[in-house]
Amino acid sequence: MGRDLTRIVWLSLLALTLADCSSFSSKPKVVEPNIFPAEYKKEILDTLTSMLNNPRQVRDASITEPVLRQTGRDERYTVCVRSNSRDAAGRYPGVQERIAYFFGGHLNQLIDATENHCAGAVYKPFPELEKFCVGNNCKS
Repeated sequence: MGRDLTRIVWLSLLALTLADCSSFSSKPKVVEPNIFPAEYKKEILDTLTSMLNNPRQVRDASITEPVLRQTGRDERYTVCVRSNSRDAAGRYPGVQERIAYFFGGHLNQLIDATENHCAGAVYKPFPELEKFCVGNNCKS
């Protein structure tokens, strides 16, 4: 009976080992890169307000609709954003333009735009950014 028990233990261990190894052979989940970014405003707002020196009292905020744009060899959804936000000294330096890149329907990168990134973009008001507030400094 001792041999049978040893054999069962070894077979069980072998089965567990093979089951564990099979999880390594599964293919990684493939992400469709160009899913429309449905929550693009929220994701940009969350990211941009953490990037700004002072995210309160932003002026002249505007945003574009997501569009598929050639980025290198691939196409990706992009969104252009303009705003005039205070610098570290509390002054308004002028309107800055940024471009957001999306992958799989989510914000992947938000960077300063070059002259060509947002050329010809059609902007619309982005009041959510202008109304952003932090803590007890919010107006009702």
